Amino acid sequence: MMQGTGEVTMTERAIPPRVVAAERMAFETGFRKSCIPEVGRLLGLVAAAKPHGAVAESGTGSGVGTAWLHSGLGAAARLVTVERDVELARRAAEVFADDGRVSVLTGDWRLLKDHGPFDVFFCDGGGKRDDPQGVVDLLAPGGLLVLDDFTPSLDWPPRFEGEVDELRLFYLTHPDLEATEVLTTPATSVIVATRRG
Repeated sequence: MMQGTGEVTMTERAIPPRVVAAERMAFETGFRKSCIPEVGRLLGLVAAAKPHGAVAESGTGSGVGTAWLHSGLGAAARLVTVERDVELARRAAEVFADDGRVSVLTGDWRLLKDHGPFDVFFCDGGGKRDDPQGVVDLLAPGGLLVLDDFTPSLDWPPRFEGEVDELRLFYLTHPDLEATEVLTTPATSVIVATRRG
C-alpha cells in the first residue's frame, strides 16, 4: 500500500483462495500454461457483469482461469469448463467440488455446445483457432467473449511474426461482434468482444 494515500497496488490485492489452490495444483502437476493475474482479474470482472449468467471456459488446465471466473460468479450463475487432459480435469474439479454452480467436463471443447449459449465465454483452449465461428456461435446475444494469449500489434490489419494475423482479424471484424484488443502487459493482449443482439 502506498503510504498515506490508501491506494492498493495490483500485486497487493488479495488473490482469491481458489486461485491460490489452482495455482498450487498447477505447480504440483507441472502445468505451465495458466492465465496470468492480469487476465484473471478481467475474468472475474466479466463473470461479475453477468450475475445470473451461464459462464463457460474452454481449456480448464489446472483451474486457475476457472477460479478467477469463479471469483466473480453470481449466486444465480453457473460455470461450465472443459479440459481434454483427464488428470488435470479431475484435479481441477476437486478445487470446486463444494460448489454446485461449477461443472468440470472432461473431453473436447465441443462438449460446451450442450450447455450453451453462454453469457460469458473464456475461450482459452479448443475452438479459438480450430473453429472460431463455432466459438462465436456459443455466445448468447449480449454475451461476452475473452480470448487471451495474443501479442500486441501496432499495425492494421494486425500482424504477428510479419504476417497478417488472420485469427485476430476474424474476431476483431466479425459482423456479429463488437470487439477490441486490450493490453494485459506490455507484451500480451486479449480480445474482448460482445455478441450483438
